[in-house]
Amino acid sequence: MCRPATAATGRLTARRLLLLVLVLQQAPPAGAAPGGRRRAAPRLRPAAGGGGSGGWRDGGAEAQAAPSPQGLDAQPGEGSGRSPFPAPVQPSKRFFRSAGPRHSSLKIAGSVILPVKVYVKLNHNSPRILCLTNHLRNLELIDPIFQWSGPGGGLSSENSSVQISPTGTLILRHFNLSGVYTCSIVYKLTAMQPDKNLIIKYLIYAYSDPKNYYEFTAQYHTGPCNSSRNTSFEKALLQILSKLVAELSCEVTLIKSECHHVKMQRGGLQNEIFFTFSVASLDREEHNRLCQQSACDATHRLNKAKRLIERFFKQQVEVSRKSSELLPEIYYIEGTLQMVWVDRCYPGYGMNALIHPDCPECCVICSPGSYNPSNGIHCLRCDSSLIYGATKC
Repeated sequence: MCRPATAATGRLTARRLLLLVLVLQQAPPAGAAPGGRRRAAPRLRPAAGGGGSGGWRDGGAEAQAAPSPQGLDAQPGEGSGRSPFPAPVQPSKRFFRSAGPRHSSLKIAGSVILPVKVYVKLNHNSPRILCLTNHLRNLELIDPIFQWSGPGGGLSSENSSVQISPTGTLILRHFNLSGVYTCSIVYKLTAMQPDKNLIIKYLIYAYSDPKNYYEFTAQYHTGPCNSSRNTSFEKALLQILSKLVAELSCEVTLIKSECHHVKMQRGGLQNEIFFTFSVASLDREEHNRLCQQSACDATHRLNKAKRLIERFFKQQVEVSRKSSELLPEIYYIEGTLQMVWVDRCYPGYGMNALIHPDCPECCVICSPGSYNPSNGIHCLRCDSSLIYGATKC
């Protein structure tokens, strides 16, 4: 059972780790190195507020959910004779990020004007896709015949990944094949009229969660840049930060560590280490940890980890101010902690609010004519790309 770290636990852990940092830093200054002098006027650099909410929102689609079963999808015997049909289901709406009982009854109706876009989370089940328009849902159809086809040809319930009801409703299971899905319906409005034929098209896209993480930068005063103490301190700091966020199933990764000579304002040169590291949430399902949904939410855990790290660096400053001793050779420079929220999509996927206004925060599979070769955030144009999810041009 996973136990989200409380504020009290975070403070206690941060203090213990901070003591370890101070122990690691305690070393006699090397020769005339400036490590034994307290800085007269530390540079104040307000930390960037890495705001952005990368969480997924259910954004109003609940209005589409679960009409009464008295429509065309009702089983024989349900309802009361010629009762009115349920309210129309609007077409172009994305499927929810999470599969669950409250999403399984969502219905999406088609259009004869343009293909309706549907967004299904990769390897999850689709909503119920109707072989009907909103207009046809409110009519009584005689001898309707439904036939579905997809990017790979005709669809049948004999395929374990496809479910088609007697009323033509399609559910795609463990969805991973994006493209154009077409339904043909043949029907009569009265027994004496000839058959009518209607073609309804859907553009069904797979999408995935973006890889969200915080990228931090922090600067430490140090002695000579070629000192082996810098490497040891770097490893120790990463271990401390990793332990700090471990209970939240988050991981810390060093992006780069560089030592530079810095000319101070109205002063001389000093050496500083520029640390850049990322903090990302792990998939708790993969780690077989059980926890409540709110505590397991990746964005929720990531924001908690961010606050713990901010508190950790703040406490380093507080301890240094209260101490009457000289500063160690390596110490955190107040005000240099900065962070930025980063979104990344997997190769073959990208974000585009103009093309996908109903799914603006989704990493949607790249359409033919585009590709994403790496962990970028957008699909790039490529006229020679003929497939969905291209990673090469």
